[in-house]
Amino acid sequence: MKILVDTSIWSIALRRKNHTANEKTLADELKVLIKNLQVVMIGPVRQELLSGIADQEQYETLKKRLDLIEDLPIYTEEYERASLFYNICRAKGVQGSHIDFLICSVAAKYDLPIFTSDKDFYIYAEHLPITIYQGKHGPY
Repeated sequence: MKILVDTSIWSIALRRKNHTANEKTLADELKVLIKNLQVVMIGPVRQELLSGIADQEQYETLKKRLDLIEDLPIYTEEYERASLFYNICRAKGVQGSHIDFLICSVAAKYDLPIFTSDKDFYIYAEHLPITIYQGKHGPY
């Protein structure tokens, strides 16, 4: 089974040095998923991860690592579904970012669980046809 990994998990695993116990669990879970070739991402998440890295050498190192992760294609249909998801949630009083709803849209299309530490996704899941990856340690 493939897992769509949100920026929040990547940030914990790649950018933070001193992990809390929960963050270490999340980072370790991601490592296992990568090792098992279960991880996929979308271009906007890749862009978020690479943005803001001032040191060119660090940028290239991270870019090389991320090059090993499969990108799912995003078509007009996914953007349109993301806007529909935004409208559905907004009508229920739920706010979110455009990238969050694009992640939800792609996950819905490919029937993939979303691995995230962002609590907003749990709220989206109450209104949208998405699932949150639970991992071997339960909900994060």
